[in-house]
Amino acid sequence: MITTRKNFIILMIAIAALSYGCKKSQRIIHIADQNVLATPIVTEDFTHDMTNWTVEQLPGGTVAVKDGKMNIDDFSGCTVWFNEKLQAPLMIEYDAVVVSAGGSNDRVSDLNCFWLAKDIHSPNDFFKNSKSREGKFQNYHDMQLYYVGLGGHDNTKTRFRRYAGGGDRPCLPEHDLSDKQYLITPNALNQIRIVVYNNRVQYYRNDQLIYDFHDEAPYTNGYFGIRTYKNHMTIDNFRVYSLTKK
Repeated sequence: MITTRKNFIILMIAIAALSYGCKKSQRIIHIADQNVLATPIVTEDFTHDMTNWTVEQLPGGTVAVKDGKMNIDDFSGCTVWFNEKLQAPLMIEYDAVVVSAGGSNDRVSDLNCFWLAKDIHSPNDFFKNSKSREGKFQNYHDMQLYYVGLGGHDNTKTRFRRYAGGGDRPCLPEHDLSDKQYLITPNALNQIRIVVYNNRVQYYRNDQLIYDFHDEAPYTNGYFGIRTYKNHMTIDNFRVYSLTKK
């Protein structure tokens, strides 16, 4: 009886500590004149391995955990998907550094990502066609997703696209940016934040709001992927938050 009571007390303390930790990590963010509560639901610090990720990569490149970070050293095309399907409203955050240190793939370009992606050819099994996609960019054009190519075209362009499925992926003039403030600084920290809340789709880099897109028919669930081409970069501090009105 004493042992049972002791175990019960320990369990209650653990639950209370977990609840306190979760509440402590909650944040209030401001979206379109609303205060929104962000509650963490995914934390990935790359302290062990790539268990939570699926790599689609053409030959010649590598993706691995190195020094507590995801290290992408890509030769000809790569997408690294987080394995869990995500549900909006949400916020995604991660830290990225594009490496320029003399390596064979140290090309300062293409700090890209997909989010809320769906494979229209396999709606019930996103990873069924993983091997055939291979990391080749054209093989993602038929998907439904949101995409930002930060510093694409040899670090001359940053673009936002909404892929509608079936190859329709327009880039509006206001989403085609070439000013230096929207490009990549080599070896510098990029703190990326993506928000999907109701009809709002936002993309931030280092607290700078780059895209604020009103979507009449927003995507509400799907997969997140880091995307690049002939690039060497690191990813760390990956977080996903659920969003609720405060």
